[in-house]
Formats: sequence, structure tokens, C-alpha cells
Amino acid sequence: MGWERRARGGLYYVRKTRVGGRVVSQYVGTGAVAQLAAELDAHERAEREASRKALSADRERWVRADAALDEMCEASEVAARDALILAGYHQHHRGEWRKRRGAKEAKPAS
Repeated sequence: MGWERRARGGLYYVRKTRVGGRVVSQYVGTGAVAQLAAELDAHERAEREASRKALSADRERWVRADAALDEMCEASEVAARDALILAGYHQHHRGEWRKRRGAKEAKPAS
């Protein structure tokens, strides 16, 4: 989108759009009408850019929150595994936790 100087010597406002993979020029006009159209197009571009930036910032916040959640889940899994091992359990074929045969119950400290 922009102003083009044509062979006749005037400035003309032209919108460029993609149609079927190719760029098509749409003549808007000259003078005050074209100036208003150019300002409207600039305003719409600014709004789209602001929306893209907000979406990008929002996406970044979600990525950071997801990473923190992953760390917390991993820490809780480690803590649970350690507690089960200390209580005399083992993981059977990397699946369910089972109490070891002959394992003595841990007595609470008095």
C-alpha cells in the first residue's frame, strides 16, 4: 500500500493485496479521499501489529508458565519416588510400585 507517482505527474494512492498468490493493485484515488484511505489503512496496520505483539507476549508468558510447571512436576515425581524407595517399595518393570518382599515397615521416630 502506498502512494505512487504516475506518468501524468500526480500522486495516487494504491492498495496492494494478494489474490491467488499474486499481488493485485487497487486504485483508491488522489487528494483528500486518498489521504483518508491512507490514514485508515495505516491505523488498521498499527492495530494488527499491536494485536500480533500482544499475542506474542501472551504466548511467551504461557511458555514460561509451562516450563515452570514442568520443573515442578519433575521435582514432585522425584520426591514421590524417593519417599516410596525409603518406605521399602520398588518399581516393578518400570510400572507400578510394589512393596519389597520381606521389607520391614519403617517405624516413626518417637
